[in-house]
Amino acid sequence: MGDRERKSQLYEQFTRIGKALANPLRLEILDVLAQGERGVEDLASTCGSKLSNTSAQLKILQSAGLLTTRRSGTHVFYRLTDDAVGEFVEQMKSVATASLAEVERAAHGYLGELGDLQPVGRAELAALLKSGDVTVIDVRPQAEYAAGHIPGALSVPHDQLAARLAELSCETLIVAYCRGRFCVMAPEAVRLLRRHGFQARLLEDGLPEWRRAGLPIAS
Repeated sequence: MGDRERKSQLYEQFTRIGKALANPLRLEILDVLAQGERGVEDLASTCGSKLSNTSAQLKILQSAGLLTTRRSGTHVFYRLTDDAVGEFVEQMKSVATASLAEVERAAHGYLGELGDLQPVGRAELAALLKSGDVTVIDVRPQAEYAAGHIPGALSVPHDQLAARLAELSCETLIVAYCRGRFCVMAPEAVRLLRRHGFQARLLEDGLPEWRRAGLPIAS
């Protein structure tokens, strides 16, 4: 075998990652698993996909080395192989956003205008938490909050927020966060809070980025 063939074989292995990511459902699954490990039934429900389809996509991601599993009795739980997988996916999204105008338009159509929500950086939020001048709410599903959250954050799932406004104070700044910069739950939460007279802002990204920055996590 010549050098050209060996090089071709090497690059063919690299393409396995690209092929594994070339599917919207698989990318969504990786976003969910960046929050913590999940079972296939839970993933199917969260992503709104059939169980059989979700299982098939998990096998593709696992064969590409992006996922690993843990067995508990008859249940199998999936998780990212390591944080580098989630970071790589976010870098891919950043490159796509910078390179493709269609991505920016699609993101705006899905998330709305985010600049008006005064995004808070991680360092700023860490300082606010240290001073006690903020209430942080985690609007992800309860299972994701239980797997890991910003210390001191309250679990107020997005679909429960409207019914739980009385638990929050209009006198304190509220910062909401969810899965990441392309997650719609936190922007919608901030808009709802503002409509009801709360001081509310948006964390610039989400729990996975907070974790990868080496900031503290509670569980």
